[in-house]
Amino acid sequence: MRVLVVEDHAELAQSVARVLRREGMAVDVAPDGADALERTSVADYDVVVLDRDLPGVPGDEVCRRLAEQSAQARVLMLTATGTTTHRVAGFGLGADDYLLKPFAYAELVARIRALGRRSRAALPPVLVRGDLRLDPAQRVASRAGERLALTPKEFAVLEYLLAARGRVVSAEELLDRVWDEATDPFTTTVKATINRLRPKLGTPPVIETIPRSGYRI
Repeated sequence: MRVLVVEDHAELAQSVARVLRREGMAVDVAPDGADALERTSVADYDVVVLDRDLPGVPGDEVCRRLAEQSAQARVLMLTATGTTTHRVAGFGLGADDYLLKPFAYAELVARIRALGRRSRAALPPVLVRGDLRLDPAQRVASRAGERLALTPKEFAVLEYLLAARGRVVSAEELLDRVWDEATDPFTTTVKATINRLRPKLGTPPVIETIPRSGYRI
């Protein structure tokens, strides 16, 4: 899942980004509304975590423009004002959910995951392929009943490949959806992660390499 955090308080923005990255999400950070609009015009995000009180272009305007562009991204508004009138106005602009500051990170993660599921085509709550099972909500993957010890990035790659339902996924697509913009586009990190993931999944092999195309399960 790729997430954009739009927050002008640098310490909070980086703290949120660290938490989400530990959860296996690809996270970019925008310090203001203008930067957020520029980023969403060139990259596809599953969820935009949007502070309502931003310098320059306010959060309400960012939300309105995303709705006008029919962007795929779901918008989670962060606000210090939790009145009903305030929330209703935000929903009218296109926000999908609200979270009142200060918030617990566990709740933030849960809300982002829920919105991320809504931004994609409907998927079953547990992804299954043969004896391989992955529960995105519980963050648990197993094969033949044995729990797999995966890093957050390995889990995210496996989840994305399973969600593709047999479709071939290119390395470029994996890089775009599982890693953030700080990753070198010419890096071998996707191949390296796949190579670490394969032995953890056991035998017979699960991930198939399609020459000059990508990977599939």
